[in-house]
Amino acid sequence: MYVVCTLLVTACLGGGRPLPPAHSVVETLVFRTTLASFIRTAESSLHDVRLDWSTDGCSAPVVGGSGRTFDFGDACRRHDFAYRNLSRLDGGRWWSAAVRARVDGVFRNDMTAACARRSATSRPSCNAWALVFYRAVRAWAGP
Repeated sequence: MYVVCTLLVTACLGGGRPLPPAHSVVETLVFRTTLASFIRTAESSLHDVRLDWSTDGCSAPVVGGSGRTFDFGDACRRHDFAYRNLSRLDGGRWWSAAVRARVDGVFRNDMTAACARRSATSRPSCNAWALVFYRAVRAWAGP
């Protein structure tokens, strides 16, 4: 998917054709792209400059985005990207409680996938932290 996204942006920039709508690029990167492909796209110099790629990492007080049994930095990066872009593009037209729930679901899936790569002894703690992070964003992160 990374290659497809990169080729799409390169072709549009190089061929004089218009870029796809920004919201469709965001939706593809958030809902239809693996986390690894999203990170490669975010770190590429060819990423879509119309979008907000900034992140504050995991803004979990005290804990941060990583610990002895978990590292949710990449999951938080995509979550920040989704919130920053979908809530602001076209005056927030693409943002709703339902979209926010989908974004938060992707966040939970990204964290759970990160936990699945942990050792068997770390996995239960990692999954518990993923649930804490997920519940926190559901409770306090927006509409």
